[in-house]
Amino acid sequence: MAKPPFSGAITALITPFANGAVDEKKFQAFVDWQIKEGINGVVPCGTTGESPTLSHEEHNRVTALCVEVAKGRVPVIAGTGSNSTAEAISLTQHAQKAGADAALIVTPYYNKPTQAGMIAHYKAIHDATDIPIIIYNIPGRSVVDMKVETMAELAKLPRIVGVKDATNDLTRPVTTRLAIDADFAQLSGEDGTQVAYLGQGGHGCISVTANVAPRLCSEMHAAWKAGDFTKVQQINDRLMPLHEALFCESSPGPVKYAASLLGKSDAATRLPLTEIAASSKARVEAAMKSAGLLN
Repeated sequence: MAKPPFSGAITALITPFANGAVDEKKFQAFVDWQIKEGINGVVPCGTTGESPTLSHEEHNRVTALCVEVAKGRVPVIAGTGSNSTAEAISLTQHAQKAGADAALIVTPYYNKPTQAGMIAHYKAIHDATDIPIIIYNIPGRSVVDMKVETMAELAKLPRIVGVKDATNDLTRPVTTRLAIDADFAQLSGEDGTQVAYLGQGGHGCISVTANVAPRLCSEMHAAWKAGDFTKVQQINDRLMPLHEALFCESSPGPVKYAASLLGKSDAATRLPLTEIAASSKARVEAAMKSAGLLN
């Protein structure tokens, strides 16, 4: 079986803020910590990074800061999606210029394009850039669901190399592999089902939980690759309450609070996301302690 170009535990990075602005020093320190903890890749400017409320200038700056501190140690997969094709092209061109290893591009949200519209959208971005592209299929946020047949058509393009699959449909890794091929990178977008996703032929996970448990997440994926399924189950059981707690409210509110408990980020999010409830904070803190991440 061919090795996919991206695999393992990949962090969907939060974006730390200070006084309403991007905290550049804390962000770069956070990325460096992630890499030193053994993570297999990083994604700046995804949904977890609050891309919908970053200005274009902030978005481009965060991507550049990430590439700068990563220094080629792990792949940087820059979030560059938009429901405007022209905007997605601009963000992807910048990511390419900044030195990102790939672009993560979400299916257009709100517009509700047809399958033909999605093909045209991704082809336009592909043809306007020279960077590998990973499709981000998340019907729960974008409303539209890219069908496997549509993805197979897009995979004929030379630089459409994989998918972040947040459908929570565990038949997708099998049907996608059969429709495309084994080296099309299949990355789960659901922390709680990532082991089952691997079992169905997936290659990795773009993870929210890895923001606060990068070593455990990377060790779990390393154990999977080594065939140590006992260790995989032990780590997965340890992390499951945390996976669930980090989505007790709209992400990234809970994970930013969890990161604040580790001193890695301010808990602040941008409106319309607000501070998570006291009950949610208690749940996150309990899950962090249960996972052994807090005393």
